Amino acid sequence: MGDYDVLVIGGGPGGYVAAIRAAQLGLKTAVVEREHLGGVCLNWGCIPTKALLRAADIYRYATHAKDFGLTISGEISYDPKALVKRSRDVAARLNAGVDFLMRKNKVDVIWGEARLAAAGEVSVSAPPSFGARAQFAKPKAALGEGTYRGRHILIATGARPRVLPGLEPDGRLIWTYFEALAPQVLPKSLLVVGAGAIGVEFASFYRTFGAEVTIVEALPQILPAEDAEIAAFARKSFEKQGVTIATSAKVAKLEKQGEGVVATIVADGKGESRIEAERVISAVGVVPNSENLGLEALGVALERGVVKVDGLMRTNVQGIYAIGDVAGPPMLAHKAEHEGVVCVEAIAGLSPHPIERTRIPACTYCHPQIASVGLTEAAAKAAGHEAKIGRFPYLGNGKAIAMGETEGLVKTIFDARSGRLLGAHLVGAEVTELIQGFVIAMNLETTEAELMETIFPHPTLSETMHESALDAFGRALHI
Repeated sequence: MGDYDVLVIGGGPGGYVAAIRAAQLGLKTAVVEREHLGGVCLNWGCIPTKALLRAADIYRYATHAKDFGLTISGEISYDPKALVKRSRDVAARLNAGVDFLMRKNKVDVIWGEARLAAAGEVSVSAPPSFGARAQFAKPKAALGEGTYRGRHILIATGARPRVLPGLEPDGRLIWTYFEALAPQVLPKSLLVVGAGAIGVEFASFYRTFGAEVTIVEALPQILPAEDAEIAAFARKSFEKQGVTIATSAKVAKLEKQGEGVVATIVADGKGESRIEAERVISAVGVVPNSENLGLEALGVALERGVVKVDGLMRTNVQGIYAIGDVAGPPMLAHKAEHEGVVCVEAIAGLSPHPIERTRIPACTYCHPQIASVGLTEAAAKAAGHEAKIGRFPYLGNGKAIAMGETEGLVKTIFDARSGRLLGAHLVGAEVTELIQGFVIAMNLETTEAELMETIFPHPTLSETMHESALDAFGRALHI
């Protein structure tokens, strides 16, 4: 039996970052992990998908080399196995990096499946077998099965793909993001069910490499969490690339036939249609991993599987906390990391600020990229704000034209009375890097005057941010 100040269940982005910060604050800390350090994000989500999408970017540029005055001799082709290998190698490198960080910060790693046996006590049993999905071996210095005590226990167990009836993944014809990240061959046709960030990123990747892609979304717009204008802009771009999109639609029936499927699609006001596809990706969201942890027996409050917490990530049971996906949306790695820091700093007696959820940025790495922070136009107006809206197209930006990336839009939303920046919504090249400028501005409670007085370097894509702020108040210079 080991005694710890902080015992973290789950070694994903939230869990391992919380452990590092706890150790920095002088707290004896351990992480219990059953599958792989770094969690889904590092091993099967955020990082390996970006490696694949980077390959898609390079392939796209190579196939349009003539647009840049370049000639590439010979046929431009790709090797699916090499694409996947690079993606897995990137994940392996970072997985090893997390192991190093645990050792550097003297955080114990306990390998196995955890369950809260009693208040302040965690029982660890042998981990289940995850087969090829686990990929990486447990750290050599990891502790094993047994009972461990923690004065403060953090639940950071993440989430898993949601399964809809009739769309149960089989690992062959119907995929989750696990299978979609490591295909043996790239399908010639693909049905993506769900048009959130995961669905759209995979649709973008497979379309770039030539697959006929159809997206089906139950809600009226793709990217339902995004501003409607930005989502509509992205939809037009995807359709121009050849992606077929059906919104306010659902898969009513899915029939497996040989090496493919036949899907019956029912769309509001458009009746039924049938499409054939070699593979299906189910990307209909995730559900929290809160089962089999012993939470109910200890009286920890849950709502639809989500562990209920306050602004400092405390549950209703003293000494038990929850961070990341298991503590509810938005299901984002950077949100989980920040929650972990806030949580352990409060445990250590510091006075961290609770997370301001309207200042959490969201990024989607499709082509074109999408990024946002704060209120959408509809949400700002619904909240009673008199909104000033600024827009600036990439077509008016010199750097975007030089890059050959003129498809994009930056939209800013200000409160007309106070000048406060309420939200920023971007679509276009590298907007996932640009968005942090707006996040910092919101965190510093920057007004429109301060943004307009800021000097942005030329020529850069960031000038679109400046021009959008200027446009909100009738001062845009380049449109």
